[in-house]
Amino acid sequence: MVKGLMLAVMLAVAAGCTTARGGFCAVSSPLRLSAASVDALSDAEVRALLAHNRKGERLCGWKP
Repeated sequence: MVKGLMLAVMLAVAAGCTTARGGFCAVSSPLRLSAASVDALSDAEVRALLAHNRKGERLCGWKP
C-alpha cells in the first residue's frame, strides 16, 4: 500500500508542475499518514511526501 501511495505521490508531483491553482490544486490533496505508516517509509519516500505537501502549502494554501 505504501509503495502504491508513493507512486501516486510521484505522479502527482510530476504532473503538477504548473503554478496555476486549477492544475495541481484541483487534482491533489495533502497526504496525511499515521505514525505507523510514516515509520515504514524510506528516506526517499519521506522526501517525496514532504515535497508534495510543501508544494500544496505553497501553491494551494494547504495548512499543515
